[in-house]
Amino acid sequence: MSVPSQLLFPLIRHCDLGRICRSVCYCHHKHLCCLPSLHLPHPFVHGSGKKFASTFHHPKDQCIQMRKYVTTPQRFYLTPPQVNSILKANEYSFKVPEFDGKNISSILGFDSNQLPANAPIEDRRSAATCLQTRGMLLGVFDGHAGCACAQAVSERLFYYIAVSLLPQETLLEIENAVESGRALLPILQWHKHPNDYFSKEASKLYFNSLRTYWQELIDLNTGETADVKEALVNAFKRLDNDLSLEAQVGDPNSFLNYWVLRVAFSGATACVAHVDGVDLHVANTGDSRALLGVQEEDGSWTAVTMSNDHNAQNESEIRRIKSKHPKEEKSVVKQDRLLGLLMPFRAFGDVKFKWSIDLQKRVVESGPDQLNDNEYTKFIPPNYHTPPYLTAKPEVIHHRLRPKDKFLILATDGLWETMHRQEVVKIVGEYLTGVHHQQPIAVGGYKVTLGQMQGLLMERRARISSAFEDQNAATHLIRHAVGNNEFGAVDHERLSKMLSLPEELARMYRDDITIIIVQFNSHVIGACQNQEQ
Repeated sequence: MSVPSQLLFPLIRHCDLGRICRSVCYCHHKHLCCLPSLHLPHPFVHGSGKKFASTFHHPKDQCIQMRKYVTTPQRFYLTPPQVNSILKANEYSFKVPEFDGKNISSILGFDSNQLPANAPIEDRRSAATCLQTRGMLLGVFDGHAGCACAQAVSERLFYYIAVSLLPQETLLEIENAVESGRALLPILQWHKHPNDYFSKEASKLYFNSLRTYWQELIDLNTGETADVKEALVNAFKRLDNDLSLEAQVGDPNSFLNYWVLRVAFSGATACVAHVDGVDLHVANTGDSRALLGVQEEDGSWTAVTMSNDHNAQNESEIRRIKSKHPKEEKSVVKQDRLLGLLMPFRAFGDVKFKWSIDLQKRVVESGPDQLNDNEYTKFIPPNYHTPPYLTAKPEVIHHRLRPKDKFLILATDGLWETMHRQEVVKIVGEYLTGVHHQQPIAVGGYKVTLGQMQGLLMERRARISSAFEDQNAATHLIRHAVGNNEFGAVDHERLSKMLSLPEELARMYRDDITIIIVQFNSHVIGACQNQEQ
């Protein structure tokens, strides 16, 4: 059966797929077991450098790497146009269309951008308007042990959410159209950058799994449409289950067989927002974050957290994990990682933390040679007794939007590792409004001369005058995340150094950064509030 293009449109950005699938990449800071041990002295060493260690690298190789990089200073500096070219390469903006000269949506539009550190980048992003229900979906996905799982989740999750929200009559109409070969109702309108691709080769497989899901929803026929929170939870769990089943069943097509196994053995976190009128739901699995920018009456900015990190910094997550494995309290969380290896405590894929040892061995041994030859897939986590240790079930937070809620930021942990949430909201708020609330310059314990202080004041003035050089709020935020100096000003020399690092070295200093900034329509939100009152 051919895949109805109306449902899975667009299916592809394909010239890049080969670049993604040519080799297996299993390096990411979230897996301690597969990381190179390399610490470099540098004035701008990234804070996550302490996370790197390895069991798979020979000490001699490390010495060669150290000699190669430490004794070769970075002397190449990018010009401002070159910096801008790099920063703007993946930016995307969408403005919600107006009707009869009026914008009736609670969303004005959104800006998004990505800055790679890994090659290829392991982050993904998605945004789409739900066509058969109300609302818009936006999400960021942070892959680890490769990019395959993040890629699959970014393509598929929104379909599962949309189907979960559909009423019975619409599900029946779609199923009848498939049966009779008629054109399908489109479910999503995607808002994608040209570099955001879909896997054409896997589209039929993805469609069949999705169809099985809506057929089961039809058979259940509860008579009630699931609320948004229930739909989000069901969609996350079902997609993760399908990723696992597809890998276990395999595929006669050798490429697809290898692909579904790569998806399952790699992993991804997800932070997704559904905005419908004044109702904002955020579903989070892992350690990406959602943050609400609130403008107070005096014009200042407040950051309201809309998600919780699922890692060792969250005490409730530690208690949850230990309660599910009561006889393994000493081993289930070690060195702030799940089984001493994985930083996020919730994620898609990562079947090495979900399948039994027997199932893992059976699938790897019967899989293609490329998978069987990979050290990571053959590696069994230590103290592995009572799987599953990992879940993709999201934590969902609901918020009723108010006129003072101006924007929502979704971002992978590459941003939050470099900037505090209050600083992030202040930078974005001042960018969107053009109003800068000056604070006294804080120099901390630094000894600053009058000449240096004058320079800081000049930098502040220049920063205000150039605030609108970036036409994209996410680009503006990335510029600050990578280029800010100790005084909170963008330092071009620092920015140039960070952006000109070679691929082999960039990941030692920062993570992939993916950001979506959603701007709300205060007038529409206020009007909705007045109607309710």
